[in-house]
Amino acid sequence: MNTKNITVTGILLSFLCFSSCSSSFLDVEPMTNVLENNFYKNVADAEMALVGCYDGYQRTASNGSLSFNVVADILSDVSFGGTGNTDNRAYQVLDRFDKNESPSDNNLFDGTWTDYYAAIYRCNILLEKLEGADFASNPAAKLRIEGETRFLRGLLYFDLVRLFERVPLLVKPTTENVPQAEAKATYDVIVDDLIFAMENIPADAYPKARASVNDGRATRYAAQALLARVYLFYTGYYAKEDLAVSKAQVLAGLEEAISSGEFALVSSFASLWPAASYKPNAAENTLDRTTYAGEGNSEVVFAQKFNSTQDYNGNTDGNRWLVLLGLRNTNASPYGQGWGGGTVSRRFVNEFSASDTRKVASIIDIEGEGIANFDSKDQREYTGFANKKYTPTALPDGTSNTGGEKDFQISQDQDFFVIRYADVLLMAAELGSANAQSYFDQVRRRAHQGAFTPLAVSKANILRERKFEFAFEGIRYWDLLRQGLETAATSLVMTENVLSGTAPDQVVVRRENFVATKGFMQIPSNQITRSSGLLVQNAGW
Repeated sequence: MNTKNITVTGILLSFLCFSSCSSSFLDVEPMTNVLENNFYKNVADAEMALVGCYDGYQRTASNGSLSFNVVADILSDVSFGGTGNTDNRAYQVLDRFDKNESPSDNNLFDGTWTDYYAAIYRCNILLEKLEGADFASNPAAKLRIEGETRFLRGLLYFDLVRLFERVPLLVKPTTENVPQAEAKATYDVIVDDLIFAMENIPADAYPKARASVNDGRATRYAAQALLARVYLFYTGYYAKEDLAVSKAQVLAGLEEAISSGEFALVSSFASLWPAASYKPNAAENTLDRTTYAGEGNSEVVFAQKFNSTQDYNGNTDGNRWLVLLGLRNTNASPYGQGWGGGTVSRRFVNEFSASDTRKVASIIDIEGEGIANFDSKDQREYTGFANKKYTPTALPDGTSNTGGEKDFQISQDQDFFVIRYADVLLMAAELGSANAQSYFDQVRRRAHQGAFTPLAVSKANILRERKFEFAFEGIRYWDLLRQGLETAATSLVMTENVLSGTAPDQVVVRRENFVATKGFMQIPSNQITRSSGLLVQNAGW
């Protein structure tokens, strides 16, 4: 990989552009006179560069490339590729782990790869420059800024290593062409970064009282939760306990986050999601948002921030992938139109118990909700069900419910909840907390409300609960993969009857295709070419 080819944007934007970031702390005026030789001089410069790192992370989802969040859902056993009946079959390549679905699509992740390494470059250059900056006016800021930057770098590499397993490992800004590192080396860096973050970001750096601006900032609690996710995936997939952190240490971090009092489950699961909580008022052409818990609610541990000011002139800060998941060419307020990706498996829908409120909060039942204007003739892999957690919203007259230019393709601004408090509780329970039953019950009691009946906590029951709790949140696939390839294959392999247009069709996921890839994705052919063949393609692709 020639990093000079993939990080030019990151090199320039790290110094010159901070205007396209998302809400609150990311809204910073562009600095067109900032150059490397007059920057990184003081605390203010370092803070601005940190905003650039958050912006880099945001761009991995807002730049129009294949989104990690969407990919993780399509790979899982709850969603199919979907999209338009005459579209190319790129998402079927992912859903079925089969490049033969669309042989020409051998660069699906090219933009994703580029965006991630551009963001990593920003983090690396800030970490390198911190030593030369003057922190005399605020000595404590240095460790906090380094902690937040390393959290972001750890998160970026965690996404990459789960997608591709062996990736170039760059911990300093460089344009060298470097080979892929073994996965363990990348995980070592991730763990080291997250431990530094949890030890050096002060507990009171961003009080939860400022949740409306804090839910996009890395905190010690976010680092503790992400470290637990890393630990569970690595030790599960690789069946090794050779990370530089123990199970006891990981659990202690989660227990600290729980006992901090900074977080709490919101009372109603549906209130977490705009489309599940907005109520159309046709008479006034408005949406009643009073039951929506909001972006910075008590359950958000860490979120990827977006806003509605994206345009076609370089401002890149919207939730570009949300539109992919919207109802195909259909506005049915509160739901807004999109491209019909990620249709929901009927098998999954039927697994919900009758008392589980998460079913209605998570899934659009097109026929059951009486969406009469939905025409499935242009929809591939129609099942009658769509993603409700992450879908565009629209006013009763069909107008896109966004700010900015109200362009439904680029003006979506729903944040992505990377880590919720429910995940903290369930991970602590899985890791053997003395309070495991209580944590497990808290999540289930909210889901079933008055119909709650106790269920004994166990690893199998926790993993099953996670399937319903975190559906469409980019978690399910990795929960499957960390149980081992054969266990994952048992859930992923399926044949389900669907409609593509007006014709009967089938989604067929074959065991041999999934196992051949070991669960990892295709490295972009462009990157292999740019590396002069130094990069090696993953098995099965």
